[in-house]
Amino acid sequence: MAHNSLSDGTGRVATSAARVRERLLDSLDQLYETHEPLVERWVRRLAGPGAEVEDLVHDVFLVALRRRHEFRGDAKISTWLFRITELIVRKRRFRRRVRGFLNLVFRDNTTALAPASPTPLEELERRQQCALLYAALDRLPEKYRTPVIMFDIDGRSASEVATLLGIKPNAVWVRVHRARARLFDDLSAGGNIP
Repeated sequence: MAHNSLSDGTGRVATSAARVRERLLDSLDQLYETHEPLVERWVRRLAGPGAEVEDLVHDVFLVALRRRHEFRGDAKISTWLFRITELIVRKRRFRRRVRGFLNLVFRDNTTALAPASPTPLEELERRQQCALLYAALDRLPEKYRTPVIMFDIDGRSASEVATLLGIKPNAVWVRVHRARARLFDDLSAGGNIP
């Protein structure tokens, strides 16, 4: 008589593990489908122009997958995902600055830059202004940079920014005010106020 592996104890354990794995994948799919647009918007705002948005979004969800056991439920899932997003973007920006510095120190003249495709004048001006703004934002300390991006560029309320950053709403107002003053000084010193 043939022995059915699904009827013995190990088969049931394997089937049970497969069901658990399937439920986990379903919940991760649901998490991604629900929160991906929000995470993508945060990445676009925090990383600025020229960022590899899709890569960063996928990195956020990979970290969320690896660290899902650390989510205690004390805060909303969106707050937890924002904090992961902020750390991922900050780390990528740091790497980009280090690479830029190393490229300046060890100039590699063997690579030629591809010519940019021609764009209409308005688009060019908009991109230049955006690049100038994000360059000025990159010079801000992180504690001022993130609140001003979330409040002024992303259009979130001070209480939402406070919740996402884990600070008080009054601290958001102070940081946004100081960031705006520094940005104004930075952009006006270079004559680059749009």
